[in-house]
Amino acid sequence: MDEAGSCASGGGFRPGVDSLDEPPNSRIFLVISKYTPESVLRERFSPFGEIQDIWVVRDKHTKESKGIAFVKFARSSQACRAMEEMHGQCLSPSDTKPIKVFIAQSRSSGSHRDVEDEELTRIFVMIPKSYTEEDLREKFKVYGDIEYCSIIKNKVTGESKGLGYVRYLKPSQAAQAIENCDRSFRAILAEPKNKASESSEQDYYSNMRQETLGHEPRVNMFPFEQQSEFSSFDKNDNRGQESISKRLSVVSRVPFTEEQLFSIFDIVPGLEYCEVQRDLYSNYGHGVVQYFNVASAIYAKYKLHGFQYPPGNRIGVSFIDDGSNASDLLRKMATQMVAAQLASMVWNNPSQQQFLQFGGSSGSQLPQIQTDVVLPSCKKKAPPETPVKERLFIVFNPHPLPLDVLEDIFCRFGNLIEVYLVSGKNVGYAKYADRISANDAITTLHGKILNGVRLKVMLADSPREESNKRQRTY
Repeated sequence: MDEAGSCASGGGFRPGVDSLDEPPNSRIFLVISKYTPESVLRERFSPFGEIQDIWVVRDKHTKESKGIAFVKFARSSQACRAMEEMHGQCLSPSDTKPIKVFIAQSRSSGSHRDVEDEELTRIFVMIPKSYTEEDLREKFKVYGDIEYCSIIKNKVTGESKGLGYVRYLKPSQAAQAIENCDRSFRAILAEPKNKASESSEQDYYSNMRQETLGHEPRVNMFPFEQQSEFSSFDKNDNRGQESISKRLSVVSRVPFTEEQLFSIFDIVPGLEYCEVQRDLYSNYGHGVVQYFNVASAIYAKYKLHGFQYPPGNRIGVSFIDDGSNASDLLRKMATQMVAAQLASMVWNNPSQQQFLQFGGSSGSQLPQIQTDVVLPSCKKKAPPETPVKERLFIVFNPHPLPLDVLEDIFCRFGNLIEVYLVSGKNVGYAKYADRISANDAITTLHGKILNGVRLKVMLADSPREESNKRQRTY
């Protein structure tokens, strides 16, 4: 719905479209009676703080209220307190139905949030490593009732990482803590917990925070006021002036969710994980993306820097310096790219395979394998007439590996009888004379990337099961 275009007329300050959610969580969404005028909304909600604007959503043709309104406050804590105290209340004695009040989400995110939403009550802070949980509680209890505090510690040494969480009972208390605490704490709303254990989620999130906080401020990383940075993006720019790594920083004028970030960068094969970072004092979207290999990261930066998502909003993508040796990474990337190109050439033109295997002066050199996986040493294949004890089904993304590379990889687990590709498909099979060898291959190779190709390795259906399937007719 067009909130700004369907609002009732009113004087005073009216924020522009870009500042509707600045600061974040400062706008509330109301479900009210169709007969409630704007004056009543202003009267009932002004005690909670400075109201910057009120939108009453109306029908475009009849101009009648749709029973939906938005109230924009100057501060997040004001909006949260209005939600806490007005949700389920009646605006006037004549009303028979109580109103509903939620924190309105930004335009790029999902549904509205209510007073019980954990995302509004838990904050993430940077603290001195000498702080105990009692120190953390003592520092932040002035802003409201605290449900719990926790400090993120190194699992091995037990030492504090200088990061912590504070969970309040009410969203307004968390908002006041972020607004009023010392800036050195860098307090922001924490990401909601995953279904996994709290410790693993905290460790994952804290590691990401630690690795990115050492860089320059997010807002200044990409000066959006100077649109020329995006519009004049040159794909042949000099990369020697910036660090190169498998990790990318992503920034946008419009906030985004982790699902949206994943959907954008998963276009490039090799995505390992992505993480959204949130900052209450900025309405920019900021995230961190990591790939399994540097080739994918460079390609993603090359292709997606300046990409418009949503249309009209350009995202900025830059490398995060992780201390890696750039020349080594580039050398490894070049090897992976050449291997992938050769694999693609062989797959698209089978006649080239004979040339690669038998033509040229390299003779019977073993194929080179580029991977982070620790592979066993080469072992002899089992005789072709050996009985098959286990078959493996292999899926390749984005294309199959050359047959000689595939054979070199799977023979390392011992007792390999045969490995072959299905013509025209991104799949293949490996036959083993021993089940333990087959299981070792699955454990080591499933989900891993070799020569720029991700493998899925799993047990294949038994020949008996396949024979029971309906036969194809051609």
